Amino acid sequence: MPPLIHERTIEVAGRRLTIETGRMAGLAHGAVTVRYGDTLVLTTVVGEREPREGLDFFPLTVDYEEKMYAAGKIPGGFIKREGRPTEAAILAARLTDRPIRPLFPKGYKAEVQVITTVLSADQENAPDVLSIIGASAALMLSPIPWAGPVGAVRIGDIDGELVVNPTEHQLIDSKLDMVVAGTADAVMMVEGEADEISEDRFLEAVLLAHDEIKRIVAMQHELRELAGKEKWEFTPPEENTELKQQIEEYIGDRLVSAVFNPDKEQRLAATDELKQDVIAHFTEAPEGEEPVATVREVSEIFDGLVKGLVRRTILERSERPDGRRPDEIREIWIETGVLPRAHGSAIFTRGQTQALTVVTLGTTSEEQLLDGLGIEESKRYLHHYNFPPFSVGEVRRLRGPSRRDIGHGALAERSLLAVLPDEDVFPYTMRVVSEIVSSNGSTSMASVCGSSLALMDAGVPIRAPVAGVAMGLITDPETGRYQILTDIQGIEDALGDMDFKVAGTAEGITGIQMDIKVMGITPEIMREALEQARRGRLYILDKMNAVLAQPRPEMSPYAPRIYRIQIRPDQIGEVIGPGGKVIRGIQEATGAKIDIEDDGTVFISAVNEESARKAVDTIERMTKVPEVGDIFFGRVKTIIPSGCFVEILPGKDGFLHISELEPYRVNSVEDVVQVGQELNVVVTGIRPDGKINLSRKALLTSDADQREPASAGAGRGGRRQDDRGGRGQRGGDRDRRGGGDRDQRGRQPEARDQRPKPRPDDGGQALMRRPRDSRTLPGRGPNR
Repeated sequence: MPPLIHERTIEVAGRRLTIETGRMAGLAHGAVTVRYGDTLVLTTVVGEREPREGLDFFPLTVDYEEKMYAAGKIPGGFIKREGRPTEAAILAARLTDRPIRPLFPKGYKAEVQVITTVLSADQENAPDVLSIIGASAALMLSPIPWAGPVGAVRIGDIDGELVVNPTEHQLIDSKLDMVVAGTADAVMMVEGEADEISEDRFLEAVLLAHDEIKRIVAMQHELRELAGKEKWEFTPPEENTELKQQIEEYIGDRLVSAVFNPDKEQRLAATDELKQDVIAHFTEAPEGEEPVATVREVSEIFDGLVKGLVRRTILERSERPDGRRPDEIREIWIETGVLPRAHGSAIFTRGQTQALTVVTLGTTSEEQLLDGLGIEESKRYLHHYNFPPFSVGEVRRLRGPSRRDIGHGALAERSLLAVLPDEDVFPYTMRVVSEIVSSNGSTSMASVCGSSLALMDAGVPIRAPVAGVAMGLITDPETGRYQILTDIQGIEDALGDMDFKVAGTAEGITGIQMDIKVMGITPEIMREALEQARRGRLYILDKMNAVLAQPRPEMSPYAPRIYRIQIRPDQIGEVIGPGGKVIRGIQEATGAKIDIEDDGTVFISAVNEESARKAVDTIERMTKVPEVGDIFFGRVKTIIPSGCFVEILPGKDGFLHISELEPYRVNSVEDVVQVGQELNVVVTGIRPDGKINLSRKALLTSDADQREPASAGAGRGGRRQDDRGGRGQRGGDRDRRGGGDRDQRGRQPEARDQRPKPRPDDGGQALMRRPRDSRTLPGRGPNR
């Protein structure tokens, strides 16, 4: 029997968006496919009917599976099978999780798993937005209690026009790349990067996105009417008001003194001590009697009292746990250049949050190669974020980076992309690592500030410093009151309704991430939060600029120096040699590292500038194409009766006819030159077959005195020396008059030193490489 298939389709940005159910995954509680263009994802939802015993949290899991066959690719590596999720897959899973999580009922603790599998990817329409829509639609069709649906779109800013769901290639020239998700009534999540856009432009983009979201939400309601399952009944656990009152009376004013303390460690210690006292008082009973309550009941009520106290005090008295005003930023302390051997480093401290950020500069061959479903092939800027357990005073097993670590690192990475130099200006791979050594909220924004400072300390010519600040929100649905908080600390993040991170320069926003824990926020609240964040960002930038306002003029002596030269593509094999023999020999002889692109761009890097210059000189000699009029200081390789062959460049010989040796008649070649002798010659002709004719006589005549001979080493000049070399039967390179290598007027041709010298003003940056990183910066073309 064929399956019963239901679908709904609307047009978004000129392309058909189709949600379908009934074709696949019939045993899941909810399953849909979402198609946009030729990109198609399958999203399934399965949930447990009852929670597991003892769970004190909501176990929601969101997974995002990239299948390489979706883009017609075979996975790289030896195994040739998809393995652990890529960074892009983890970020897409987080993007799906954040807008759906707040819409589950309060107190719901039954396990739910959402899985999105990318089945087809056209590399134009990104599947991450479809994953959000698919998760929402699958939850709507399932029996799992959920207060959706949500919709999602991506917004770009191309040529001054806001574009809904721009394609991957359109995003290359976009000043904005932002994903917005929300319900029909409010925005739930925002995440993106920008090229210094204004707060007003950002808000305009959010409002445009919300208009499209409403249409996507409506089509999910229609689909549920056709194929939705009856929802499971769920009754939130009732609060034990009698026990709560008893605990409040027992605590008295002790909770206020414990919670309102500017020192996190002291606050946690005092609060925990009070909590243990309350638990002991209400759970211990004489032998043979039942305790008043369980440990779990007392613990939950105590935590609720802490949350209520903090929120109420902020709303009613605008007083925060550490005594700050709502818009006040914690004390900032900064130090740069703290690690002696690192290429760049900085410590950024804000209150009890501290980030140590370290920059390492590498060669272009050290770019990260990407094996995913997108159009990007590599990236030259990497930002890694680490959150060790000691940063919060905990004991925890060290493992690999968590999803949170990857998400925070990606946010900091996106926030700095707008100000990074183009690859043509700065041909380095940049790796930035933020080590969170102390945490009390806003660590991702601390890593943004620290990274900006560390990059400048490394001498990276960023366009402008970048700072970030995390905003919070406390609301009262009953009265409509709200309070926006600047630079939230850990307790305000945990007990608040919003985590709104904004990073940027003095000119505008470069990175943004907003998560809402309630049913969404209004545009008015968002506008006020953006303005308050802008003021906070400018304050932090002033503090940063007081320590280091611009990139250092010199890079670390331990950082590599990179130079670029261009050769013809047909010369690549000549430089590499059989089995890489030639290029390995150059690297071993000079100590430099050499990378060659397919278009003939050659990158030479070395920590020692002299080593790099030697490698540049060697390759230029190998690839120099002689032209008529070029002067070389060459060596005689072979002598025949009609003349001799002179090596003018490595592996390149020219023929010097006997009549071109001297201005007078020469009876025998050996009368003038010997094998191994070095002498100055000029190219007088290049035959159709590529053979080169040389002349020495032309340099000995009066009209050649002012010529500048080029070294066989560089093709542009040589060592300052004469060309007497060895001696033949008549005194080496001398005529019967004993004039040596002189013309008839007795003048010696001068071989000036024209080998390439380091330019003092370029810092090694005048030699660059062709762009390769296709993770392009919005508004900056193909260079990122």
